[in-house]
Amino acid sequence: MNERSVEIPIMMEIVQQYKGKKILEVGNVLSNYFDIDRDVVDKYERDDRIINQDIVDFNSNEKYDLIISISTLEHVGWDETPRDDTKIPRTIENLKRLVKSSGMIAITLPLGYNSVLDKLLKEGIVKFQKQYYLKRISKKNEWQEASWDEVQNVRFGSPYPGANGLVIGFIHG
Repeated sequence: MNERSVEIPIMMEIVQQYKGKKILEVGNVLSNYFDIDRDVVDKYERDDRIINQDIVDFNSNEKYDLIISISTLEHVGWDETPRDDTKIPRTIENLKRLVKSSGMIAITLPLGYNSVLDKLLKEGIVKFQKQYYLKRISKKNEWQEASWDEVQNVRFGSPYPGANGLVIGFIHG
């Protein structure tokens, strides 16, 4: 049990509201749970239906009604050699260019995994128009809504495996 148990239901509820519209998923996560019609950009995962491109460089002639990313952006620039601390803010700016003016970007981010991302969030360099915070509170993988003060210093992998704090952020086009 991990953070997916709260991320997937939240994101699926959002995706259902955009059924039949143009959706982009950054990171191929939802295909592990549901079959939905969307474009997927994933730099590493190989499949005929996946656009294998770095999201910071991805461009499309079409704009998207919904862009989602489930615990993926924390890897951008971080799990790469060499590391590039500028890639997450540049990626978010790129996503803003890809979403329709009437559209929405919905992102989940685990806290404590990527210290650069945590710093960008604390300093307001990575920010959302609306955000919620969740904190894991038990070995049984129970989560509760929390404040930024309650989650900003959580550790990934401690006291429970995986994420112990999540940001769920929204940007409207």
